[in-house]
Amino acid sequence: MELHQLKPAKGATHKQKRLGRGEASGKGGTSTKGNKGAQSRTSYKIKIGHEGGQMPIQRRLPKRGFKNNNRIEYRIFNIGQVEDLLKKYGFKEFTPENLYINSLISQFDYVKILGNGEIKSSVSFKVNAISQKAKTAIESAGGSVEIIK
Repeated sequence: MELHQLKPAKGATHKQKRLGRGEASGKGGTSTKGNKGAQSRTSYKIKIGHEGGQMPIQRRLPKRGFKNNNRIEYRIFNIGQVEDLLKKYGFKEFTPENLYINSLISQFDYVKILGNGEIKSSVSFKVNAISQKAKTAIESAGGSVEIIK
């Protein structure tokens, strides 16, 4: 067998329907599209969300709320959680880099520490934001806090 002798497998190819080529084709007249109306016309396409004349759901439902594009989303850690993470991962300091290396946050996440729970170990923190209660708890345990941008 050579390249010029290759053919598709039997049944793999089909004859193309020749629509709108007269009555003798067996598909003449309306070309299998029924009678009249938009669906029988060329380039008919129904729009997304069309409900057949009924008021579409995106127009029936009211607009609600407001989305602030300038909002900064923080990954929140309470100092009780921080204590557990220090034991589990053996952090010497609590930084976004350490959290990212251990797959606890994404690369560009901002980290904020909140004051729920207790901390006993003295660890240095380098975070993007911290609550006043958490800051006093960390400093009273002998740790230090640095805010990074």
